[in-house]
Amino acid sequence: MEKALPVQLLETLKNLGEEELKLFHFYLQYEPGGEFPKIYKSQLENADRLKTVEVMVQAYSDHVMEVAMLILEKMKEGSPSAQKASSLSSEEVLQKCRGKLKSKLKKKFQCVFEGIAKAGNPTLLNQIYTELYITEGGTAEVNDEHEVRQIETASRKPDRPETTIRQEDIFKASPGRDEPIRTVLTKGVAGIGKTVLTQKYTLDWAEDKANQDIQFIFPFTFRELNVLKEEKFSLVELVHHFFTETKEAGICSFEDFQVVFIFDGLDECRLPLDFSNTESVTDITESTSVDVLLINFLRGNLLPSAHLWITTRPAAASQIPPDCVGMVTEIRGFTDPQKEEYFMKRFRDEEKASRIISHIKISRSLHIVCHIPVFCWITATVLEDVLETREGGQLPKTLTDMFIHFLVVQAKVKKVKYDGGAETDPHWSPKTRKMIESLGKLAFDQLQKGNLIFYESDLTECGIDIRAASVYSGVFTQIFKEESGLYQDKVFCFIHLSVQEFLAALHVHLTFIISGIDLLQEQQTTSMWSKLFNTPRLKSLHQSAVDKALQSPNGHLDLFLRFLLGLSLQTNQTLLRGLMSQTGSSSQTNQETVQYIKKKLSDNLSAEKSINLFHCLNELNDRSLVEEIQQSLRSGSLSTDELSPAQWSALVFILLSSEKDLDVFDLKKYSASEEALLRLLPVVKASNKAVVSDCFLSERSCEALSSVLSSQSSSLRELELGNNNLCHSGMMLLSTALEHPHCTLESLRLSGCFLSMKSYEALTSVLSSQSSSLRELDLSNNNLQDSGIKLLSAALQSRHCILKSLRLSVCNLSGRSCEVLALVLSFTSSSLGELDLSDNDLEDSGVKLLSDALESPHCKLESLSLSHCLITEEGCTFLASALSSNPSHLRELDLSYNHPGDSGIKLLSAGLKDPGWRLDTLRVEPAGVRWLRPGLRKYSCQLTIDTNTVNTNLQLSDNNRKVTHVMEVQSYPDHPDRFDVYRQLLCRNGLTGRCYWEVEWRGDVYISVSYRRIRRKGNSDACLFGHNDQSWSLECSDDGPRSVWHNNRHTSISSSSSSSSVSNRVAVYVDCPAGTLSFYRVSSDTLIHLHTFNTTFTETLYPGFWLWSGSSVSLCWVECKEFPPVRETL
Repeated sequence: MEKALPVQLLETLKNLGEEELKLFHFYLQYEPGGEFPKIYKSQLENADRLKTVEVMVQAYSDHVMEVAMLILEKMKEGSPSAQKASSLSSEEVLQKCRGKLKSKLKKKFQCVFEGIAKAGNPTLLNQIYTELYITEGGTAEVNDEHEVRQIETASRKPDRPETTIRQEDIFKASPGRDEPIRTVLTKGVAGIGKTVLTQKYTLDWAEDKANQDIQFIFPFTFRELNVLKEEKFSLVELVHHFFTETKEAGICSFEDFQVVFIFDGLDECRLPLDFSNTESVTDITESTSVDVLLINFLRGNLLPSAHLWITTRPAAASQIPPDCVGMVTEIRGFTDPQKEEYFMKRFRDEEKASRIISHIKISRSLHIVCHIPVFCWITATVLEDVLETREGGQLPKTLTDMFIHFLVVQAKVKKVKYDGGAETDPHWSPKTRKMIESLGKLAFDQLQKGNLIFYESDLTECGIDIRAASVYSGVFTQIFKEESGLYQDKVFCFIHLSVQEFLAALHVHLTFIISGIDLLQEQQTTSMWSKLFNTPRLKSLHQSAVDKALQSPNGHLDLFLRFLLGLSLQTNQTLLRGLMSQTGSSSQTNQETVQYIKKKLSDNLSAEKSINLFHCLNELNDRSLVEEIQQSLRSGSLSTDELSPAQWSALVFILLSSEKDLDVFDLKKYSASEEALLRLLPVVKASNKAVVSDCFLSERSCEALSSVLSSQSSSLRELELGNNNLCHSGMMLLSTALEHPHCTLESLRLSGCFLSMKSYEALTSVLSSQSSSLRELDLSNNNLQDSGIKLLSAALQSRHCILKSLRLSVCNLSGRSCEVLALVLSFTSSSLGELDLSDNDLEDSGVKLLSDALESPHCKLESLSLSHCLITEEGCTFLASALSSNPSHLRELDLSYNHPGDSGIKLLSAGLKDPGWRLDTLRVEPAGVRWLRPGLRKYSCQLTIDTNTVNTNLQLSDNNRKVTHVMEVQSYPDHPDRFDVYRQLLCRNGLTGRCYWEVEWRGDVYISVSYRRIRRKGNSDACLFGHNDQSWSLECSDDGPRSVWHNNRHTSISSSSSSSSVSNRVAVYVDCPAGTLSFYRVSSDTLIHLHTFNTTFTETLYPGFWLWSGSSVSLCWVECKEFPPVRETL
């Protein structure tokens, strides 16, 4: 049993000696502390401890212990007895205070009503609580998109490892974070579970389950604080006001305690939080307005030792400056397994739960919104009722259908529970209709103002009496809530934003049906049609609603529009029969609305607006556009060249609705063009990996991709841009996006992108940026040279660089580059684990430098590719020595296309068997002295024409090494492999590994490679080299190479390669395992790079040629002499 305050005070004073009691009296007379009154000297003269207690109780009443603690704090210094008295009583008081606070919070939070405000059977929070998906990261920047848009975006994010946080660890610093976390800002859309999360955190503390190192948790809500807008408090007074236990215990200082303050619902704050123009307050006993108090608390001016946890919806997050927030977390709601866990907990009947889970998975729109816990609860409420009352009946599939059922369920509950009616009685009584109409008006009026919580003044504006509102909240407990604030001030709200939007749509629909008034028009007049014929035309309401929703920049009317249109369906109106006496809609009206939406889809709308219009069509049960595109996709007849804007939007909607298409997005599956990329940008944004190589991208594409990379809602982690001529301005746009805090790209492939030195400078800035997430970079097939490596090395040695994989094959590097790379590999904080230097003339001298780095204890390299780097036995000796010295990291070594010699192979092969070495993969074949020649000519192969494929208008000469297009038909025997229409032929040589050949031409020709199975008969694109997905071609004329072709798409070749000083000879190099096909113009002193295709070859390739009239092609004999470096054509 708790001791009375006088008894507690007497026990405290017994610990004081006589001299200390006199000092205690002195402070009572002259400085009791705080604003407490002084006690006259005469009252304390000759007072013993009992008399002192009596006088203090008369003077301070319930505050006696508070005054005693203040005085004992002052007496502590130099007084052991005072210290003892203070500490003994303080600890006892502290424990009692904590116990009382925990008991109060446990009672407050141990039960939840899942949206029910006053009535119904409470559910234990611990019983129903399902772990939420909380992630670290993000920013406090504003995101004012409609929250259903945000949850749809979140639902499309591919599953991937993220920094997830358990609620009890919310203030624990993550690895690598130096400073402790003071303030956590947790974002999440309405209904995602922010409040329940803070309640669970508090309950676990109150029940001694977690965070017992914390002395006090003080949970506040902004709804409560709003009521104090006109009042003044000090921080201590504010705590005492809400948590009287602390006041009774006399606790006036919290610096020595571990304290957590929770402020729930920043988005509901009506206090003027002006961080830029607020005076500084540092004294926790100084009174000021609540907004000034909060600002200084958040800034750390007040009680800097305390922990603060603020929850908010995303749109309000920016109210708090980033420098006041230590960590931002985001509640993603339920993952798919957590949804199932919720329904399994909600329904003890496993069969019923399984059927509901299956139904939600089938309905994409329901599956998406069930990421939000409150939607799971609404869905469970509805489906449980439908399954019980309609055995075997159809379950609701659309959002409107679901919410109408939800409203019907609540009307039934009211009829039986509050009106004393029977189950069979009509549930739409006049009183119920009146309530719904009033709530609908409130919902619409406040939605237009952006209010989600309402006070008495808001209700009065809508013509609702405060007593009536209390009745509504008591009856429609799962729709409308009432909460008591301080001084019994009442706060009202709908249980979720979507419920408010549904009732608002219902109010607008009913108003138009009954009176013909369109509430969405600023000039609210009755339509002329309804005046003449007494029948409102719902079509006009729908069209004005569509227009208004499309004008909203952030989609704030998206869900409202879906509900409004869905209410016009006859099936939905049947459920509301009794609430609405007339429907005002027909199948013709709905069809007119459908056509209007399709017309709008033909405009160039943003992707988000188009997607919402498809959701609207779904609510109207029209899927014609979607089914049309789906049929084309299934049949393989989809031609993106002929798609209208509406059809493009349908394709985007389909791809975003299909989970399987969102992991890897390959633009070439639809159209290797810039237009297709721009149209399908929302799909790129939602994908984990985007492949847009060989797609003829320009600066405009780079700008679009930059917007995706810097978007907070982007899921993109890998981007393949190979073989696009990225000009300097395009690369600068991408680099700026890569440094953006929202960019989470981890892999970037820029092979064959004609990068300039300025581009490398931009990449240097990216790699050394603290915000960069880049872990993999491919710069292969770019003319990087030693100077480019030197430029990048500074960034690679930055402590912010987290690059793990770097590909630099075919970059014109020499052994001098290895000196710079060696510094990078042996750098203390280097994270590089994979390095590809293939096809660079590094020679043994370069390998020696790399080997020195491999010996460094800081080197973490696991994979090293040195294929075709002119390495001999000497280089292998260096590598073997390095791996013997530091065998713990490198596990993969590629030395193919070099000349390691028998002894080099033996040295390294021994390492494979050595248990001390980590090396498990060694590639040394092919090997031989021929691979020590620089350049590509060492891969030369002699081609032989397959005479069975030669078209009859092609004449062979020069021992079948030259072919000419002639008018006379040649007498070749019939053969099924012969091209019968196109003037084409194939060679016999099936290409494997790396192959190189040269040809000379005259006139107009295609120099090609093709799969053997290309069609031979007819004149369709399936037969013509470069015009199908089985062949690749370089188109040449007398003026030089003009373009490259694949799958009927072409890319122009730069005119600078057409110089008259360059011969009419072309080189072709193919690396089949790597999937690269390169064309070069052969000059007397160099190879001029024209184009490289990057792909995956699924079959054996064969060289081939197409010739125009009078043209010729000759196979060249290639001498394996040294070739100077490749020169890029820009």
